[in-house]
Amino acid sequence: METERLFLRPYQSGDGVLYYQIGQRNKKHLEKFESGNILMQIESEEEGERAIQRLIASWDTGEAFFLGAFQKETGNFVAQIYIGLSNRRLPEYELGYIVDVEHEGKGYVTEAAGAALHFVFEGLGAHRVRLECDDTNLRSRKVAERCGFVQEGHIRENKRNIDGKISGTLQYGLLRSEFHF
Repeated sequence: METERLFLRPYQSGDGVLYYQIGQRNKKHLEKFESGNILMQIESEEEGERAIQRLIASWDTGEAFFLGAFQKETGNFVAQIYIGLSNRRLPEYELGYIVDVEHEGKGYVTEAAGAALHFVFEGLGAHRVRLECDDTNLRSRKVAERCGFVQEGHIRENKRNIDGKISGTLQYGLLRSEFHF
């Protein structure tokens, strides 16, 4: 997939070193909102490659799709997009994303998420896409809203963050009929 500034691709064998480097560079950046993210668990290049193999396997089964987003100009990693199958019968998918610490605030996640939504609605035939984010994560909320998601719920004070503070979860949805192709 391509956008104005990015190309998105599934991870492939041999990306383990890259995945390890991404995780190491972003640990501090991601710890508040993404403590359960696979990137946070990788402690070596070998673990990075094993993680990549699991991501490839999840793509092959159609259960989850992980895409790396890279700058066209430099080839640098800027973001990761996650698409997970939530409800096969509907079908409904979940969208998630992270941005590389060096590329935050430049619109890359919104651009990559828009391309991923085209893939989900056109390529996978989704009826609905859902998204959840921490209610204190203003940047994530803005990405969801710029992509056309509608806030459908707010679960208040349902988690304690790594910093000890309590926050909630915002729930968003986007229907096929609402997505502007």
